[in-house]
Amino acid sequence: MLIMVALVTLNVSAQPKHENRPERPHKSDAFLKDLTPEELADLKTKRMTIDLDLNASQQKQIRAIVLEEATFKQKQREEHSAKKGKGDNEKPSKEERLALMHEKLDREIAMKQQMKTILSEDQYKKWEVISERNSKRKRTRKHKERRSN
Repeated sequence: MLIMVALVTLNVSAQPKHENRPERPHKSDAFLKDLTPEELADLKTKRMTIDLDLNASQQKQIRAIVLEEATFKQKQREEHSAKKGKGDNEKPSKEERLALMHEKLDREIAMKQQMKTILSEDQYKKWEVISERNSKRKRTRKHKERRSN
């Protein structure tokens, strides 16, 4: 009996721990990076149509908003990769970071206001819940990436 307990203990301790396993990139990340802003806007609009039961008019308005946001984000990614390609690894100053945060928050406020005018009250509440859940998921994934690096 004592030998069996020792063998089981040895076997369990020899198993690799999940914490030490390298983080794999999220499956959809690689796929989404290859899409154009128009394709991303179409996908996101369809997802929102399913989740929020949007009518045709709402779909058209939301697609325009999502397309603008996707175009903006693609432009930011291109600028960031161009900076990285030059070897400019210098971090932005405190003032630059503050300006970027203000710009990001202003865009979020504008998005909320636009969504509030397009969606019904029930749809808007659902959209807020979905948006919050997605942002939490995104923050968790970024936190895990930072910890593993």
